[in-house]
Amino acid sequence: MNPGQRLALSGPLLIDLDGVELSAAEQEMLRHPGVGGVVLFGRNYENKEQLSALCRAIHAIDPHLVVTVDQEGGRVQRFLNDFIALPPMAALGAWYDTDEQMGLALAFDHGLVMAAELRECGVDGSWAPVLDLQGGNGAIIGHRALHQDPAVVTRLGRAQVAGMRAGGLGAAVKHFPGHGGVEGDSHHMLPHDGRSMEDLWRRDLLPFRVLIEEGMVEAVMMAHVVYDAVDEWPASLSSRWVTAILREKLGFAGLVVADDLTMAGAAAGGTWLQRAVLARSAGCDMLPVLNNRSAQEAILDGWRQANALPVSGSWWRGAPAPAAMWRPAAQRLMAHAANCTMASGTAS
Repeated sequence: MNPGQRLALSGPLLIDLDGVELSAAEQEMLRHPGVGGVVLFGRNYENKEQLSALCRAIHAIDPHLVVTVDQEGGRVQRFLNDFIALPPMAALGAWYDTDEQMGLALAFDHGLVMAAELRECGVDGSWAPVLDLQGGNGAIIGHRALHQDPAVVTRLGRAQVAGMRAGGLGAAVKHFPGHGGVEGDSHHMLPHDGRSMEDLWRRDLLPFRVLIEEGMVEAVMMAHVVYDAVDEWPASLSSRWVTAILREKLGFAGLVVADDLTMAGAAAGGTWLQRAVLARSAGCDMLPVLNNRSAQEAILDGWRQANALPVSGSWWRGAPAPAAMWRPAAQRLMAHAANCTMASGTAS
């Protein structure tokens, strides 16, 4: 059991950085009371020593700033050089189909290795695991999803979350209530899912419902998808989805995070500031606004004028797992991944 610690959030906005060191302008922005942390990308990474120094510099400004990254594995792995190349989520599902116990063990190893390597460098969180379902029209999720069967996704997700926890990271599951039923990419458009709430509840929502009920989820990232049978707004901007369903019906008390508000899927919310206000009004605690400095500045300036900066909630981080624990897990993963032909990571 990794007891860890809870950090009170310093602000709701998550921003990005330009390079491998903090600029003077970035240091000033990180001191803004509306900023709660960063999301790192491949451009922010050279090697583990440099990454550790960057994390120390961020935490020196404010120890409550959270440093996060998308380190799912497969085609979404920002840190590659010196890090274990994690197989995509779908590989875990394929291994499960071959041998259930092996698949579950490797899902635990996957979460453990991901978390332990990041925590060794001072990173506080990874936006994982993906609990979306494979299959149907969900080609955009593809190998990022564990399996097409919601019961299998639940079992594998539970094992991966347990591994992450052992490695020092809490689970930040995505994309609630499920992105696997649409073909469109919410980075570039606003997808619509026309299925009934009954269908969503029975299939896509099952992994989220079970892991939340079991107390295994620290944060939930919302999808920029409209579920026409439920609400006219994208889930990320919808009080029905965030407050009525996630908070009240499912009883989730952790952090709710919008997907990146600069994505086209959030454009229905209006201006940068209007999107942020809608997401916060819907019940989102943290708002990633990435790769657009003018959008970040517009939101922070608008919030300052409206005195709308405070945020509640906390971020859990644990102690890094010892190398004697995670390195054998990495060896097991690498041995199985040697025959994996699915897409490899990207440092974009």
